[in-house]
Order: sequence, then structure tokens, then C-alpha cells
Amino acid sequence: MPEPVTFPPAFLWGAATSAYQIEGAVREDGRTPSIWDTFSHTPGKTAGGEHGDIAVDHYHRYRDDVALMAELGLGAYRFSVSWSRVQPTGRGPAIQRGLDFYRRLVDELLAHGIKPALTLYHWDLPQELEDAGGWPERDTALRFAEYAQIVGEALGDRVEQWITLNEPWCSAFLGYGSGVHAPGRTDAAASLKAAHHLNLAHGLGTSALRAAMPARNTVAVSLNSSVIRTVSQDPADLSAGQRIDDLANGVFHGPMLNGAYPETLFEATSSVTDWSYVLDGDLELIHQPLDALGLNYYTPALVSAAESTPTGPRADGHGASSYSPWPGADDVMFHQTPGERTEMGWTIDPTGLHELIMRYSRLAPGLPLYITENGAAYDDKPDPDGRVHDPERIAYLHGHLSAVRRAITDGADVRGYFLWSLMDNFEWAYGYGKRFGAVYVDYSTLARTPKSSAHWYAQAARTGELPPVTTE
Repeated sequence: MPEPVTFPPAFLWGAATSAYQIEGAVREDGRTPSIWDTFSHTPGKTAGGEHGDIAVDHYHRYRDDVALMAELGLGAYRFSVSWSRVQPTGRGPAIQRGLDFYRRLVDELLAHGIKPALTLYHWDLPQELEDAGGWPERDTALRFAEYAQIVGEALGDRVEQWITLNEPWCSAFLGYGSGVHAPGRTDAAASLKAAHHLNLAHGLGTSALRAAMPARNTVAVSLNSSVIRTVSQDPADLSAGQRIDDLANGVFHGPMLNGAYPETLFEATSSVTDWSYVLDGDLELIHQPLDALGLNYYTPALVSAAESTPTGPRADGHGASSYSPWPGADDVMFHQTPGERTEMGWTIDPTGLHELIMRYSRLAPGLPLYITENGAAYDDKPDPDGRVHDPERIAYLHGHLSAVRRAITDGADVRGYFLWSLMDNFEWAYGYGKRFGAVYVDYSTLARTPKSSAHWYAQAARTGELPPVTTE
């Protein structure tokens, strides 16, 4: 019998969602459109023209959803705030009705003994700010700092864990480079400008939060840093891997953790941009001390050098586009990694999560780490009795949580894990066709049914030990 996989007593067991994917109520209580409202209502941008107008109606069902979290024994819930629900134009005073929803949600979580972990930005920029130029414009970062202050002052007395940005890589390079995410622009130079101004927003937002909140609160950022592997140790392949690593990882963790962009990033992108928008003092503003670092992981990437990049699978796995999200890396080829895949077509490889954790333990020694997203999409369906069995997801979770435990044994300071996602929801450009949830949602009735993986995860959360993988 293998030894049971047990976790430290203080390990935080959570689940995660984001505002646009679950809330609905897009026109209620003063909320105005975000870029995802506009994008999802643009013909051809999302699967089946689906959108988040109702999503899973969490805005009206949050009490029942929190009760369900409590039944599942979750210790923490990571959610995001809709910027345009709080500050409809992205400027000026808050709409109190919008803030009141998050006050009610936080109070409900605390009443059930669940720790709220609040993400300020999960891709839903107010449309008015995009109309003014969006993330490629410096002013957007300044507006984000004001928004951070508003939310920090409103909820800082009750929420202790804060995250500035979720996956800024997706915001910059999928939103402004490949165009498969909102706002759907395809401009390589704009994507690099967006990356810098997202970094600046993180730094300014961190300072604004610290000024607005009690000192006990923690501030982090969630990065979807990629595990980049090369098909060989050939110098050309290693060079290709370095370029993608700079564009996937160094462009964010460089200034955030070290106060500098990689010089190799500047070299690789010199034909795209001159980086003149990086002003004196910006790197100091970005390089704010963090209290923790969030890591999101789904699958590794495998790259090589190539004379020209063919049409094929992309490392990010967020959809297909004739435009590359990798400025300055047109001669890099992506390969499908071997092994079993999820419904997204992403290879299942827990060793990548262990590798990622250990890398950031070395890059940022002493900085606590959280896995702020990890999970898998499968084609889940209820059986004739209405139960939803998802043994594949249980096996996925067991493998990845075991990788987290190995990293802790190897010296990594990993404090918690947030399953993506609490429930099935609007999966961005994929619409409602990809189910990541531990809780099944019937989209015709919006009824919630915990899958077998939810019960498995609940047992792990309650005992601190991974239950065996079952096929039932």
C-alpha cells in the first residue's frame, strides 16, 4: 500500500471563480458593460455566440452557493470583483449598490467560516476604459490604482487575502495580440504595451491597497507562468525556449519580483517595439514587496526552433487564431506534449506543476506560494439518477495535489490550493461547452449538483489527506 498523501494542518483548501464567468446580472444595480460583454456579443467571437448575461446567476444565488461551499468543507473561496459593477466608467466614485453585493458575499463567507480571497482584476475591463485605449494606454494603470483603493477601503476590514491581477499574460497577449480574448485586438506592439501597463497597474494597485487597508492584509498577484520545455538541447531550440520563457514568464515576474525586464526580452522584441513607454521610475513602482505569489497551472509547453511557425496547437491552449500571441517569436514552433489530454486538448502532466513550484521557490525565496488555479475540463453528464461521476477529474486532482505535496517535501512554502473551478461556468471564448467545475450546473435550470470530484475534494479538505482515486 502506498503511503497516504497528507498535507500540513494549516494548508488552505479552496476553490476559485471569476465575476464575468458566474455572476450574470450584467445590467443590474448600475453595472455597465465590460470588454467581455462587448466581445461576447460580437458575432463570431465566442462559441455559439454565448455570453455571460446570466452565466450561472451567482449574483442572485450567492447565498446558496456559499452554503454549498460550506457543505463541501472549503476553507477559502477565491472570487473576483467586477470593475464595472463597482466603478461603471472606470473612473470616479463607486456605485455603492455594486460594492454592497461584495459586502454581502464576504459577510456570507465569513458567517460560514470560509476565508475570502479577493482578486481585483480577472479580465473584465470597463468598456469605457477600452474605448479610451485600454491596457496599451498608461492611464488605465492609473485608473486601476484608484479602483484598488476604492475596493480596499470598502472590504479591507473583512478580506485579508488580496490579489491584484489574474493572469496578466492572457489580458495582454490574448486580448491585444492574438485577439482570441476580449477586447479582440491583434496588434503585437499593443500587446507589449499592455503587458507593461498591467505590470504598472499591479505595482500601483499594490501600493494603493496597502495605503487603504490594515497592515495584517496580504497582497499577491496570480501568474499563469508557463513551464517551457524544448524538444532538444540543440542551441537553436534552447534559444527558442528562452524567447518563449521571456514572453510567457519573464515579462511579468522580471519586473514584479526583480525590478527589471530580461535583456533577452528587449532583444527578441526590438523589431516590434522600442519599449519607450517604460518610463524612469516605472520599474521601482512595479517592484513592490509581495506577501505571497499565486501560480496558475494547467499544462506544460513544448517548443523548438523552426524556419516558420506552422498553423497548429498553441502553447496557451486558449483558442485558435491566425495571429500569434508571441511577438518577436515568429520562428518558434509549438508541439503537442505527449500523454492523456483533457477536454481542452491540454496534456495532463503533474510534473509540470512540481517544476513550476520549485522554480518560483528559487526565484523568490521566502515568498509564500499559493496554487490559485488548477483543474481540468471534462465532458461531464448526469447519469439516469441525476448523479455526476467524473473519475477523470479525481485522478487529475490526485496527481496534481500529489505534485504540490512533493514540492512541499522538497522545501517549497506552498500555503494553499484553489481548485478551478467551484462550478461549471462561462468558459470565455469557448462559451458553456467546457466544464471545469467540481459542481455540475444544468444550464437550463441553473440547478447545482456536486460531482463525485467535489465529494472527493471535500474529504481531502476535511482530513488534509488525499482519498484514493476511485472509478465510481
